[in-house]
Amino acid sequence: MNTLIETAPRPVAGAPIPIAAAPAKRSLAGLDREGLSAALAEIGLPEKERRMRVAQLWHWIYLRGVTSFDAMTNVGKGLREKLGAAFTLDRPEVVVEQVSADGTRKWLLRLPPDIAGDKPHDVEMVYIPESDRGTLCVSSQVGCTLNCSFCHTGTQRLVRNLTAAEIVAQVMVARDRLGDYPGQERAVGPGLPTEGDRLVTNIVFMGMGEPLYAYDSVAKAIEVLADGEGLGIGKRRITVSTSGVVPEIEKLGAEVGPMLAISLHAVRDELRDVLVPINKKYPLRELLDACRNYPAASNAKRITFEYVMLKGVNDSPADAKALVKLLAGIPAKINLIPFNPWPGTKYECSDWETIEQFSDIVFRAGYSSPVRTPRGRDILAACGQLKSETEKLSARERLALRAMAASAE
Repeated sequence: MNTLIETAPRPVAGAPIPIAAAPAKRSLAGLDREGLSAALAEIGLPEKERRMRVAQLWHWIYLRGVTSFDAMTNVGKGLREKLGAAFTLDRPEVVVEQVSADGTRKWLLRLPPDIAGDKPHDVEMVYIPESDRGTLCVSSQVGCTLNCSFCHTGTQRLVRNLTAAEIVAQVMVARDRLGDYPGQERAVGPGLPTEGDRLVTNIVFMGMGEPLYAYDSVAKAIEVLADGEGLGIGKRRITVSTSGVVPEIEKLGAEVGPMLAISLHAVRDELRDVLVPINKKYPLRELLDACRNYPAASNAKRITFEYVMLKGVNDSPADAKALVKLLAGIPAKINLIPFNPWPGTKYECSDWETIEQFSDIVFRAGYSSPVRTPRGRDILAACGQLKSETEKLSARERLALRAMAASAE
């Protein structure tokens, strides 16, 4: 484990913990096999030897989670020295880690400058533990371009797409912090899974950004994440959520095949134009046709339709009945999300009685309609709340947070 991370104070509920790191060389963490092969070519490894060495690197980086080339015991010392001189296995820097009272964890990650020399940028990632699973919500873009009116993340300007390696590296950071690699000491704390041998079991592309606007990176990252010889998170445990980038939906199902989630939130175009402005470009009819034709959908792999409950906006019994009619013929489940407030929003969460009535109508029509329990609200880690406000912390404020965390131990 990276020394700077290892020696940081253990997370305390509600307390942000700043951690510093600064990679000096390009990291191999997050690369696919082609990228690893190219890196080996850079240090002069003969082509006939690269396939075997890529397999070794893959095992150590993704299955074992090592952070030093010296730990790769079946790789010759000479090659380890060459790798160490040219590359690192560094992950993105964990700037702040927060732990909610319910066990949800939120990390602010600082990405190193990209190959074009762009400055470092920050993204947020959230881990949601349950007794039988641990779901990691990863980001696909720095910021967002969709401007959904109920979403805090949408108020942050789009900077750029993440690379596939940056997406994969988020998962590696979470597994590092949770002790989720073989031989590591597992994290302890409220709400962590008590079943199974892994703490990160599911991945959802529901963090910052619109995944289908970063299609190439997301598709490549999923192949790395799902590889059974490495991280081994199967595609049925990986969900890509989109607000409705219709041209990419069929392509995602045909080429990649993960689970699909649609940020729906309205049953009429005139309302969805306001809540999810991309609807003006790809209206409901086009979106739902794309869902009906999604190659990876079946009764065993239903599409999830996310529906945030906004008081007096989209939560009437008429809306529920229209939703059922709208989804006819689609293998679907409906995920009702109580609105999570954030500073400056004009919306309120529907009353619980209203949510239950809405859910009952949908359920009686034959659709699964669970109401998502809000998680991590106290650290702004719940659905729609992500925004890297913590990137504005001054060095002095971060030192103060570190002191506060240490004193709470």
